[in-house]
Amino acid sequence: MSNAIDKTMIAPRFASLFVSALVALGLSLPALAQDNDATEWRSLRYEEVRMRVGPSQDYPIDWIYKRKGLPVKVIRKREAWSLVVDHEGTQGWVADSQLSKARGGMVKGEGVTELRAEPNANAQIRWRAEPGVVGKLGACQADWCEMEVDGRTGWVQRGRLWGVE
Repeated sequence: MSNAIDKTMIAPRFASLFVSALVALGLSLPALAQDNDATEWRSLRYEEVRMRVGPSQDYPIDWIYKRKGLPVKVIRKREAWSLVVDHEGTQGWVADSQLSKARGGMVKGEGVTELRAEPNANAQIRWRAEPGVVGKLGACQADWCEMEVDGRTGWVQRGRLWGVE
């Protein structure tokens, strides 16, 4: 038996390995695409929502929210899970089924803010809200957003809200 290499067999084997590697890479691309960066606003769908340290129920619960409608910012998605950040900067994973596409807003800043009848600083004050008040967001115009809390609506300055860019 000779120690010579049969060069006619190397090319087909190399091509076969190359094709196998390409197929494996192609099959893994959809999995990579499932973990993507996304920035969007959502709100908590239920009175109790669990935030986890990772994107599955196998991960421990890090925080339990007890505030339906609280706005959160989605910064990344992985399959049926969203990495969210809240108004205090806390980050964690929440199942998409626990999030609503309904826009929510939360009053932020110091002291009460006025909710006005129209989107301007000279409009009649309808009511006042303290920091932490959560409501449904309506339309936004320039520096103002319409907000509803317990059936009462008014326009609030955008800078006083968490839940809008």
